[in-house]
Amino acid sequence: MSTNESESRSLFTDPKAPARVRRAEALRKRALSPVRILLMVLMLPVTTTGIALGVYLRTSEFEQEEAMLHLIAMVGCATAVKVIPGPYYAGEPGYHLRNDPDGDGVACGSAPRLTTPAVTETPQVAQPAERSVGSAKFLRP
Repeated sequence: MSTNESESRSLFTDPKAPARVRRAEALRKRALSPVRILLMVLMLPVTTTGIALGVYLRTSEFEQEEAMLHLIAMVGCATAVKVIPGPYYAGEPGYHLRNDPDGDGVACGSAPRLTTPAVTETPQVAQPAERSVGSAKFLRP
């Protein structure tokens, strides 16, 4: 350790050092506290989420309440229906293509039928079940 370093270290621990030097050292110790650094690192996702949510609400084409419903509906129908009962129609808040498996433009419910389907007696041939993940459709063998 050089003489210069020992003099500067003794200056911070010296009780006869000026008050501003002691205050500066105490502030430095608090700022670099491991607990404080850990809290800041743990709060980073919360801070980032808050910023992203604020930007989304300001730039969304919907009003704030509708934009929140639209954001909640991205999670899934069960969550969206707890907030506001569906169905949600295409182009409206709460509609997401992933929540509309049959592709009829109605998510989290079925569209009201205007006419009743005709009853036929012909047996139908079983089709392979279709399932979709996002916008990709898969056929079961």
